Amino acid sequence: MIREILAELNIAIGDREVSLFETYYNNLIVWNERFNLTAITDRKEVAIKHFADSVSAERYFPEGASVVDVGSGAGFPAIPLKIVRPDLEITMLEALNKRVNFLSDTLAALDLKGRALHLRAEEAAYGPMRESFDVATARAVTNTKQLVQYLLPLVKVGGRAVLYKGAEVAAELEEAQGAIKTLGGMVSRVDRVDFAGLGRSIILIDKIFTTPTAYPRKRIK
Repeated sequence: MIREILAELNIAIGDREVSLFETYYNNLIVWNERFNLTAITDRKEVAIKHFADSVSAERYFPEGASVVDVGSGAGFPAIPLKIVRPDLEITMLEALNKRVNFLSDTLAALDLKGRALHLRAEEAAYGPMRESFDVATARAVTNTKQLVQYLLPLVKVGGRAVLYKGAEVAAELEEAQGAIKTLGGMVSRVDRVDFAGLGRSIILIDKIFTTPTAYPRKRIK
């Protein structure tokens, strides 16, 4: 199933990747019975709305990039990206410890290299992770104006932020332009991705200069 769905995105995977997605799904369902990770549990829906959606932007991640996924939740998009792009070096930041435990368990179950940290982005940005990643990404976290305050301080100059957003982003992106510029970013492109009846916009923001030390706010509102 996942192989056919990803083929719509012109992404080819082998038996190994299919097996990893199956293990991921099974682990997700087991852990979801203990505490809420996702309201979507149907196998096909998970394959489309979580796995394929996460992978839909994989071409925007440079070869061998260090990637930080902010508010990773149940591992989307970082773990599906790692399955199809083992060259990526992934770090997942998650505020809820139960989810961190799930993420760590899933990495172990899939035998994937990566790390899941019980840490908020605004805390990470004032430590050694500040401006240390090639790519910062997030899916289904918050509006663009707030999201760039989490992502851009973690991206090194010359890197980028990859934002997974809904189909209609023009007004939200316009509102965020001032914050993007202040934080050292510049929107380089907005692409529409349509597959399996879903519409997705991918916003790419290049990091062109250092984020001022006043950002992010210790408590972003």
